[in-house]
Amino acid sequence: MSQSLYRLLKAQQPDCQIDVLAPDWCRAVLERMPEVDNTVAMPVGHGRLQWKVRKQVAEGLKGRYDRALVLPNSLKSALIPWMAGIPVRTGWKGELRYGLLTDLRALDKKAFPLMVQRYIALAQAPCASGDDLPEILRPELQVDADAQAELKAAHGLTDNYIGLCPGAEFGPAKRWPDYHYADLAKQLISAGFQVCIFGSANDQAVSEQILAQLSDAEKQACVDLCGKTSLQAAIDLLAGARAVVSNDSGLMHMAAALGTPLVALYGPTSPDFTPPLTDKVEVIRLIDGYIKIRKGDADQGYHQSMIDISPASVFKAVEQQLS
Repeated sequence: MSQSLYRLLKAQQPDCQIDVLAPDWCRAVLERMPEVDNTVAMPVGHGRLQWKVRKQVAEGLKGRYDRALVLPNSLKSALIPWMAGIPVRTGWKGELRYGLLTDLRALDKKAFPLMVQRYIALAQAPCASGDDLPEILRPELQVDADAQAELKAAHGLTDNYIGLCPGAEFGPAKRWPDYHYADLAKQLISAGFQVCIFGSANDQAVSEQILAQLSDAEKQACVDLCGKTSLQAAIDLLAGARAVVSNDSGLMHMAAALGTPLVALYGPTSPDFTPPLTDKVEVIRLIDGYIKIRKGDADQGYHQSMIDISPASVFKAVEQQLS
């Protein structure tokens, strides 16, 4: 979603250079954003101070930048731009960041309900609400067509596959149950589609649960890529899918940024804050509000609102996206 900010900055100042300080895991995605000139490795894990390491990173940034836009709201995220002495440091007030930021903004969450609005607002003079912002330029990741063709051949993928993204970080409450994904896979395969399961190594247990519920013949029409591809390879293959079905996850947002028809499944989390930024999407959610929960009360930690989304309704949504 931060790409919307980079696109706006380039529209405002076509000659500006944008470098992004980010963890290694997401630098592969940033490299597919044409607005980003360079990425800088952030070697400090989430929630860790590691003052000396931050100081070393800051030393490498001194004298190179006119401005820093600090997107996270944590105190720690503001330390490196401050240590690097970047003249203008803009961000939301967040965790007591007085002195660390030179352009400190007070955030009215109701006035800026979307995360992407909070990002692009930092590129503007202070304004009252999201209604005062320019049009949101949606994320558009680049695809390597040659790499995509090689990957499809290497993994035995046809031109008629549906992507399934059954994983989600921070607990099982955000996940559609594995048995629903298995049921959907059966319906898709019966309809003549190939199925491709996307995810990280952390999602291998989920993909194995899905495959265990398929017949031998159905398994032949299913390709499991969990933990078997790089993030850039996943980008190219998500772009080649006829459609993607996903929980609320990073892969969901990447599919949206690739323009792949998408069915997005939400439960406790809310699309009112971080929706997929695309017109080619059907969001399925059966409850309102936001529930901060990582593990639900149902079997395997699933949340009842996710269990209640039927495979038949998702299959129908895929058909509608394809039409």
